[in-house]
Amino acid sequence: MNVLITGGAGYIGSHTCVELLEHGFQIAVMDNYENSSPEVIGKIEAITGKKFPAYRCDMLDPEGMEEIFRKNSFDAVIHFAGLKAVGESVEKPLEYYRNNVTGTLNLLFLMRKYHVRRMVFSSSATVYGMKNKVPFTEDMPLSTTNPYGTTKWMIETILRDLCHAEKGWKVALLRYFNPIGAHPSGLIGENPNGIPNNLMPYIMKVAVGKLPYLRVFGNDYPTPDGTGVRDYIHVCDLASGHLKALNKLDTLDGARAFNLGTGKGSSVFDVVRAFEKVSGVKIPFQVTGRRPGDIASCYADCSRAKKELGWQAKYTLDDMCRDSWNFIRKNP
Repeated sequence: MNVLITGGAGYIGSHTCVELLEHGFQIAVMDNYENSSPEVIGKIEAITGKKFPAYRCDMLDPEGMEEIFRKNSFDAVIHFAGLKAVGESVEKPLEYYRNNVTGTLNLLFLMRKYHVRRMVFSSSATVYGMKNKVPFTEDMPLSTTNPYGTTKWMIETILRDLCHAEKGWKVALLRYFNPIGAHPSGLIGENPNGIPNNLMPYIMKVAVGKLPYLRVFGNDYPTPDGTGVRDYIHVCDLASGHLKALNKLDTLDGARAFNLGTGKGSSVFDVVRAFEKVSGVKIPFQVTGRRPGDIASCYADCSRAKKELGWQAKYTLDDMCRDSWNFIRKNP
């Protein structure tokens, strides 16, 4: 099977490239490198020992994308590409809607033109909003609290409508919870620029001395220690979920949503303690006010993915912290 991976040089995309190559798939990567680096392509090749085509292209460039479809014969697409910072999406909603939604529409028109009707879509647990009770199940009503989440919800809706209108489309909607960790080789992982939005990269920057302390956003939530509880999942588990979904696409009837998480919530302080244990590095922190739109607890019911995809997470929180620390030490 030959698979186009949009955003394949990004954090989750790069780990999924490794997973597919190690299981005998042919791949091509499309990325504009806005949130990633071309160097990642060489690192994927170093891990797997396999070469593959990689194209610098933006989803808002349909002519450039069409050239990629002309040069290759794809059987499926895994669609990661998109802007992904929640806070930035609130400040720049038009840019997020144009990039994520219009870019996806450009991709879907090309898929239809070139008869590629199988897709694994990178969605998010943000589509569950603030009103549902944990654990989240796939059939809960959806709502969002920011433009980033709304673009994921809108794209899910577009894909459902497309599958309903045009028979033959097979789409897995993968709703991620909180990916952390890195490839055990230490060659690829998450290393954002500036002050990170997510907990683990923030801890990493404190651990290597790039930031003086961790900011903990609120310790007055109705949780065991007052800090926010999230479902942290190892990025390699997430990558294997994409492989399982790809292999099951032909059995799907239209678009089907799947939660990818561990089914277990961990608080901010749980993660800090786990990291300190595996690294031996003390993480200073300061508690500040809650962030607007943050909910107290967010974790998944993953029974559908286990039953229908044969997938479940296997890495522990300690594993996630250990691999993150290994990556940042090798890529300071």
